[in-house]
Amino acid sequence: MSGVYGKCFDPDGALWGIPTFPWKLAPDGYATRRQLRAQGLRPGGQPVAAQVMRMNRRAGTPRVAYLYHVDRALPVRPMTSRKWGALALAMLARRTCPKCQLTYSYCMPRSLGMCVLCAYPEGTCDGIAA
Repeated sequence: MSGVYGKCFDPDGALWGIPTFPWKLAPDGYATRRQLRAQGLRPGGQPVAAQVMRMNRRAGTPRVAYLYHVDRALPVRPMTSRKWGALALAMLARRTCPKCQLTYSYCMPRSLGMCVLCAYPEGTCDGIAA
């Protein structure tokens, strides 16, 4: 096994503490959070069972994705009307400018903290012709 895969292949967990497999070579029965969600499941409080690892070529640091047992996963909780309402209010708050109180069809840029018109009043924006 090559040096890169040698660092990422530890099925017993002696080196990393939990079973570790190279990227895309995990055995059946394990899944990431996204893979569980695509199947309509969630980890359900179970601890991390294993990990897949890939060495970053530029930085030389490992990239890790945690794996969970599919057979211990629980179904996703359904959205209730109150959850939908809370989500709608949260999205409304993200679309409302705190300075001018206008509601836009897009979320406010987090870098500005307000709408573009309030952040750059009349022609003071660099690079935009007035």
